[in-house]
Amino acid sequence: MSKLFRLEKDSAQVKFPPPLVYLGFLLSGLLLDQLSGRVPDFIPVSPWIMVAGGVAILAGFSIMIAGTSRFRKLGNNLEPWKHANQIVSSGIYRFTRNPMYLGMALASLGLALLLRSSWAVILLPVALVVIRTQVIAREERYLAAKFGDEYLAYKAKVRRWI
Repeated sequence: MSKLFRLEKDSAQVKFPPPLVYLGFLLSGLLLDQLSGRVPDFIPVSPWIMVAGGVAILAGFSIMIAGTSRFRKLGNNLEPWKHANQIVSSGIYRFTRNPMYLGMALASLGLALLLRSSWAVILLPVALVVIRTQVIAREERYLAAKFGDEYLAYKAKVRRWI
């Protein structure tokens, strides 16, 4: 893992891969469902819930792909423990500053709905707080320090999530 995860000095200093936060909370929710006998169980068995879950997953992956492809096209690093080459403000980044994290959140919600995991739904806001405080806040400080007014103008114009 040390070769895959090498924290660069010129980076946001994020110390873990953000997808693992979402995956960890989703799996924790599924485990809590099993340990608690699915109590609470507030997600009904319904074709509409299945459709909503599927739509959330599809939307989440579409948003993630749009964000990652824009980063790659412009030559920016996807990993938040590596340096940023530039502010990405085109494509989906005109609407959200964090499409990859937004997409992961939607995909997690969709999986929780499809699996009828009340605990995974309950834990999703906790995952969002961890992402906000431990990843996004570090990235925002880093980008403001590195790109100054260019980033601050972008930040003032485009919302963090949606």
